[in-house]
Amino acid sequence: MCLFLSVAVFAQKDSVVKKIIEPKQIRIGLDISRPILNAFYNDRYGYEASVDYYRGNEKYWVLEGGFGGSNIDYDNLKYTSNNSFLRFGFEKSMVPRLYKSDWDYLFFGMRYGLAFINRSEASFTTSDNVWGTTLGTVSSKNFTGHWLEINGGIRVEIFKNIFAGYNLRAKFMLNQNPFKELPPAYVAGYGKGEKATTFDLNFFLLYALRWK
Repeated sequence: MCLFLSVAVFAQKDSVVKKIIEPKQIRIGLDISRPILNAFYNDRYGYEASVDYYRGNEKYWVLEGGFGGSNIDYDNLKYTSNNSFLRFGFEKSMVPRLYKSDWDYLFFGMRYGLAFINRSEASFTTSDNVWGTTLGTVSSKNFTGHWLEINGGIRVEIFKNIFAGYNLRAKFMLNQNPFKELPPAYVAGYGKGEKATTFDLNFFLLYALRWK
């Protein structure tokens, strides 16, 4: 009986110790690829950041956000759009840790995305052999976009507490109706507004804070 009680006490102590020393981590990151892309595109821009929290068992909660827009200035069509967005979801490491302080991982994850979009009044010009040139406008519009994402990627600790990595994303728009009338050329956080499915690539640089 005494032997049984001793084993139970030691097992309980061991469980408590494991809980105490379980590492915690929160990371803050920026998508460093977006400023580079902004320099190459004259008609669109975007910025993205992320925060993730390690919840144990090689799982992470992730919150991402940003803003951007487009500026369409063609001979036959002119308008601007801008939006902010949020994405939240999870990531799960696909490989086991080599040791306790090993934070590198290959992951799979999912996101729910929400964008708040403002499109200005658009002016357009059409040409016809019979009716000639016609000028028209499309009213401005404020609406939201919802989508789901499937994510995959990698995070590598290149220096102490400093990570680099990428995300590959497949995105699926959930509400197409608001986009049927002159969809924005670019929705930050999602991609081309007229597409029901888009694909994207992000490169993140992150800084980690850790405690036990």
